[in-house]
Amino acid sequence: MQLHRRLAVIESDAHLLFWLRKVTTNLAIDRLRQDRKHKIQPLDEDPGIADEPMESDPLLQRRLRALIARLPADPRAIVLLRFQEDMDPTDIAEALNMSINTVKSHLRRSMTALREGLTA
Repeated sequence: MQLHRRLAVIESDAHLLFWLRKVTTNLAIDRLRQDRKHKIQPLDEDPGIADEPMESDPLLQRRLRALIARLPADPRAIVLLRFQEDMDPTDIAEALNMSINTVKSHLRRSMTALREGLTA
């Protein structure tokens, strides 16, 4: 009913999506406040949540490896050092004798290419 009353002020599809998310979130919060049967437990008090191992997806891993292999040599090295070896961009810049801005640019462009490759 709220949407029907507000249709005249909705300006675009993006505005409609934003408005629906906001209203849905607020209604869910209101519902939880009214229904006190739910016991709220902070996540840090439940040790079982953090202990559950993430299931790996072999098809996704294979796809990512193939996409990373297609990257040019420098961007591929930077992505592997950043995410496989967990190195900071500053350390990567030193190791590869590049400027920090070059490393960050390669990371940003490589991540965009990998995201696009996964959605294609």
